[in-house]
Amino acid sequence: MSEFGVEKKCSACQQRLPASAFAANRSRPDGLQANCRECAAEYYKRRQEARGKTVREKVDVAEGCKLCRTCGEIKPHSEWHRNATASDGLSTRCKACRVVQGREGHLRRQYGMTEAERDEIIASQMGICVICLNAPAVHVDHCHQTGRVRGVLCFNCNSAIGKLGDDPDTLRRAIAYLEGNAWKPTLVAQGVYQLPS
Repeated sequence: MSEFGVEKKCSACQQRLPASAFAANRSRPDGLQANCRECAAEYYKRRQEARGKTVREKVDVAEGCKLCRTCGEIKPHSEWHRNATASDGLSTRCKACRVVQGREGHLRRQYGMTEAERDEIIASQMGICVICLNAPAVHVDHCHQTGRVRGVLCFNCNSAIGKLGDDPDTLRRAIAYLEGNAWKPTLVAQGVYQLPS
């Protein structure tokens, strides 16, 4: 017996190791794998390479940190979202990479465009909203019937068009109202209004 508790002999390397060096396996009588974790990892690596697949090398990181395979940086656990189904309880990508990939995915799914295409539109507008001409262009505007991208607007202008239902007639009435040409519909019958011509 060791100071860690029960020892077990690895069937691959024939070394006597503490029970913590073996992964769990409920189907075995002692509840542990026959091979130690290192031998099992080596066996897995050889099998994957024989199949023509690449196996990522294990990277040693400090306690409380994790390597992001997307950006290649080692970051503290506070830079990761939680994932209860993962073996370490953390997401597979750091928060920063998830934000970047989420934005890219949104543009591709919603508008069928890349970030480079969006940036090209913004550059053709000189970086400003084409409606108000003073705020930075950051929100993609598109036709809700056809899905065609019309341009990139500021938040206020994009939401204003959306709230007016993308309807040019409603927008013309709003312009007339703002210019002081207020009009009111005439009540013809209960619930029936006649619009001024």
